[in-house]
Amino acid sequence: MNIAQTPTVVFLELIKNYLENPLISLYNRNSMVLLRLLIFLLGIAIVAATLLSAVRTFVLPRSAPDQLTRLVFIVVRFFFNLRLRFTQTYLQRDRIMAFYAPISLLLLLPTWLTLIMAGFGCMYRALDFSSWDNVFRLSGSSLLTLGTSTSPGFISTILSYFEATIGLILVALLIAYLPTMYSAFSRREAAVSLLEVRAGNPPSIAPMVERFHRIHGLTSLNEQWRAWEAWFADIEESHTSLPALVFFRSPHPDHSWVTAAGAVLDTASFTLSALDITYDPQAALCIRAGFLALRHIADYFNFPYNHNPHYPVDPISVSRAEFDAVWEELAANGVPLKTDIEQAWLDFAGWRVNYDYVLVRLAGLTMAPVAPWSGDRPITPRRPPIFFRDHRNNP
Repeated sequence: MNIAQTPTVVFLELIKNYLENPLISLYNRNSMVLLRLLIFLLGIAIVAATLLSAVRTFVLPRSAPDQLTRLVFIVVRFFFNLRLRFTQTYLQRDRIMAFYAPISLLLLLPTWLTLIMAGFGCMYRALDFSSWDNVFRLSGSSLLTLGTSTSPGFISTILSYFEATIGLILVALLIAYLPTMYSAFSRREAAVSLLEVRAGNPPSIAPMVERFHRIHGLTSLNEQWRAWEAWFADIEESHTSLPALVFFRSPHPDHSWVTAAGAVLDTASFTLSALDITYDPQAALCIRAGFLALRHIADYFNFPYNHNPHYPVDPISVSRAEFDAVWEELAANGVPLKTDIEQAWLDFAGWRVNYDYVLVRLAGLTMAPVAPWSGDRPITPRRPPIFFRDHRNNP
């Protein structure tokens, strides 16, 4: 039996089959009922999965990786990577990648609407035997509240009202989502811009320590550690509950939240390990807040890392020669340093190992600009799997 036939033709065929062979008629009728039930359940599953994806992305106030959102971002990144093959400079890549997160985010809405339309289309199809063309018109008209097509029955009318309501809710969610996201983006970028005043551009250890030593005194670093501890707590919350923020690039091409985080963490680590000043526990708290924030963001993107690293068992990407170069520059500018450089290096590596891997992985993921000890050595990420697999317990 052709399920694309009109109800009248199907009904006449069922009567004919029943008169010719009642058993065959009963079998065909049961098969058709089962087929329609399966199609209806498929539609419900598509709608439910789509709504769950929207809730995870827009509403749920915690890190909850979503397969559909992940798929959209990966597919869009694939096409952006194809375009990046024809670029030669970082500024060209930065201009292109500035559109990656906004386009991916906006494409989520038509993706969800298309799936909602397909899901309700399956339900409309299961309720009657009209053609798929009519089903498409009815579902599209209901979802977009166009009123160009009306449902033929009472149950399908109720479904069309539900579909229209869901469409309006999804649009409202996106509208409400954008101000919240840009508010978090503004808070993040304000601190990144202020860091240039103290740590130079690109930010690094030596300029920041030298400026505080010359202008404010090294004891004033305590205020910076308090401010950046709060900043790390803020990005941990915002960049896991609103993961698209990770890919939103700074207004200035040479700024990046990843390189700013790396510079602050490295300066705090160097302060505790190498500067000959009173031990500042606030610097240690800032480092801990920083590597926990970066790890939680890395967890969302399924980066495998060692949760309890130890140097020298776990190496770091900063070489001893790079550390010595910073030491010599600060010594030449009169910054008070500890006498044992060997112990200072071991202490610094012991702090750095807590965030080294996730820092350079995030720098590679976000295509961060070149910056000392972070954006100048990104690890080339492997192609991410389409579907999320949890490897976080593996070092």
